[in-house]
Amino acid sequence: MQTSTPRALLLKRSLAAVWHPCTQMKEHEWLPLVPVARGEGCWLYDPEGRRYLDAISSWWVNLFGHCNPRINAALHDQAGRLEHVLLAGFSHEPVVELSERLARATGGALGHCFYASDGASAVEIALKMSFHYWRNCGRDAKKRFVSLAGSYHGETLGALAVTDVALFRDTYAPLLMGASQVPSPDGRRADPGEPPREFAIRCAGALERHLEEHHRVTAALIVEPLVQGATGMAMYDPEYLRRARALCDRYEVHLIADEIMTGFGRTGTFFAHEQAAITPDFLCLSKGITGGYLPLSLVMTRDAVYQAFYDDAVARGFLHSHSYTGNPLACRAALATLDIFEQDRVIESNRAKSARITAAAQPIAGHPRVKHLRNCGMIWAFEVDTNDPGFARKFFARALEKELLLRPLGNTVYFMPPYVIGEEEIELLASRTVEVLDALSAG
Repeated sequence: MQTSTPRALLLKRSLAAVWHPCTQMKEHEWLPLVPVARGEGCWLYDPEGRRYLDAISSWWVNLFGHCNPRINAALHDQAGRLEHVLLAGFSHEPVVELSERLARATGGALGHCFYASDGASAVEIALKMSFHYWRNCGRDAKKRFVSLAGSYHGETLGALAVTDVALFRDTYAPLLMGASQVPSPDGRRADPGEPPREFAIRCAGALERHLEEHHRVTAALIVEPLVQGATGMAMYDPEYLRRARALCDRYEVHLIADEIMTGFGRTGTFFAHEQAAITPDFLCLSKGITGGYLPLSLVMTRDAVYQAFYDDAVARGFLHSHSYTGNPLACRAALATLDIFEQDRVIESNRAKSARITAAAQPIAGHPRVKHLRNCGMIWAFEVDTNDPGFARKFFARALEKELLLRPLGNTVYFMPPYVIGEEEIELLASRTVEVLDALSAG
C-alpha cells in the first residue's frame, strides 16, 4: 500500500532495495536520486512539492502529459471490465480494435500485429520473424542483420547485436550473434558544405555495396527512421530511407523500421517513415503508444510475411510469446492515445508548436558553447563544446536546480517534451537551459 514517505527515507529505501536501470549505482553516493510523488501535465513533483519540467517525456514515452484525464478515464473503465487474459487462443475487444486502427494508419499495408511489452522485445520479434520467414521459404543462409553505425535498438541479446553503442554493447560482445554496420547518414558527419540529402545518398551507396556482396546471407536491414536516438539524436534526410527501401527490394532483404522512439508524431508525421513515402516490411512500435502509461509494444508486418508462417506444421508457426502480450489495460490506454490524436488534430497542432519551440531555442543556438542545434518534429538537440567526461551528470544536476528534467546523451542535450507543453513552459525550458549553460561555462 502506498503511503506518503518523507523524501530522505524514500531515497534511503530506494538505494537499499532498487537496482536502477542504466545507472552506475555508486554515482548516487554524490548524485541524489530524484523522488517523484505525483505528476501533472508536463510537471513532476517530489514529496515536498518541488517541481521538474519533464522535458524528455520520461525516457521518450509521455505524449499527452502525466495523469491525463482522458487516458485515466479509459483505464478506469477497462479495469472494471477486464484486466488481463492470455492472448494464446483468446482475444478481446481492445487488442482487436487497436490492431485494426494501427493497420489503417499504414494504409492497410501492414495488416498483422504481434504484441509484446517493451521496445527491445519488439526488436527481438522482428529479427526472429525475419530470420524465420527466410527459413520457411527455404533460404536458411539468410540469417545475418545489418544496422547503421551508432544505432540503438535495445539491450536484450538480439537487439544488442544490432546496436552500435559501445557503452551498451562491448561488455556483452562475446554473447552476441553476428551483425554488420554500415555508415550512418547522420547529418553531423557530412563534409563541410555537403547538403544532408547528398550525404544521405553517399551513405546509401555504402549500403548498396554491402548488400551487393552480402545479400545472400542477409535477412534484414534495421534502421531508426530519421532520428537515431541514443547515439545523440542523429538526424538524417528521408532520401536515405527511400534508397534503402529500393535496395532492400532489389536484393531481397527485409527492411525493419524501429519506430519505438520516432513513432506517434515525434518526427512531425504519425510515423517517421511516412516522410520518405515508403513502407517497411516490419514496423516496431512502443514507448508513446500508451501515452506513457503502461508497457506495450508490437511488430506490424505484411500479409506476405504472415502467410509464410500459416501452415499445418506447428514448427512453421511463429512460436514466440510474452505473458502480458496484448494486455487489455495497455491496449485501452493505446486506444485512448489514438483518440486524442484524432480528436485534437495533434499532428497539425504540433507543427505550430514545433515552430514556436524552435524560435524560443534561438538564444541556445547562439550560445558560444553550443553547436549543431537541430530539429525534427518534436525533437530538438544540440552539442555542447566540452571535454569534461562528467558533463552529462553535471548538466543534469544543474538543470534540476532550475526545475528542468534534462538527461544529456554524452555532450548532446536534447528536448523531447510532452505534446501538451504550453507557452510559459516553452519559455521556461529555453531560458533556463541558457542559464544552465552559462553556469557550467562559468564553473
